[in-house]
Amino acid sequence: MFYQLDNELWFPNPELADEDGLLAVGGDLTIERLLLAYNNGIFPWYSDETPILWYSPHQRFVIYPEKLRITKSMAKILRSGTFQFSINRCFEDVIENCATINRGEEVGTWITDEMRDAYINMHKAGFAHSVEVWQNENLVGGLYGIVINDVFCGESMFSRASNASKAALIHLCQHGNFKLIDCQLQNDHLVSLGGEFISRADYMEIMHGQKHYSSGLYQGSFPLM
Repeated sequence: MFYQLDNELWFPNPELADEDGLLAVGGDLTIERLLLAYNNGIFPWYSDETPILWYSPHQRFVIYPEKLRITKSMAKILRSGTFQFSINRCFEDVIENCATINRGEEVGTWITDEMRDAYINMHKAGFAHSVEVWQNENLVGGLYGIVINDVFCGESMFSRASNASKAALIHLCQHGNFKLIDCQLQNDHLVSLGGEFISRADYMEIMHGQKHYSSGLYQGSFPLM
């Protein structure tokens, strides 16, 4: 069962989500609704052919920064200086690349024009952030997401050079000072970096600061520079 949203600012209890995580349909993508959603472990995921769909998976795929796995070959690439990094230097370019890059057999994109505008607004309001990866002064990779309560809720990433998106995520884990990187959904790329499933209950406890986490490296919010 899923719930129909209207103009009223609310969400049903995330524990009522379907088996696949679908919780609600409709509503809007205002800053206020998006903040309410992310604070409750809910995120939008839909296409141009559907209304706005809101998900809250029962199992969340995450990366603990202190558990990040970096292969010897990837560590060598990072040491070589092949890539340079920036934070929030060109958020709109990152989201545009994420929306338009060819992803093989995947048809279309869930980053609709409506979604793009909404997350650009979130960026301007200080809630959405990007990591950019550069090579020879060209933007070759990056990612973007929402920061809520010192959790980075990753939305999408792209790569136009081998290992560029992986480098972006590693940079985020090593320099972002987050309690948790929320990857939302599993894929092989994230598994290779140490991603794992946790329960929604554990996720929400970490999100709201009630659950202990093991890293001694955590220092605070994302450096905006």
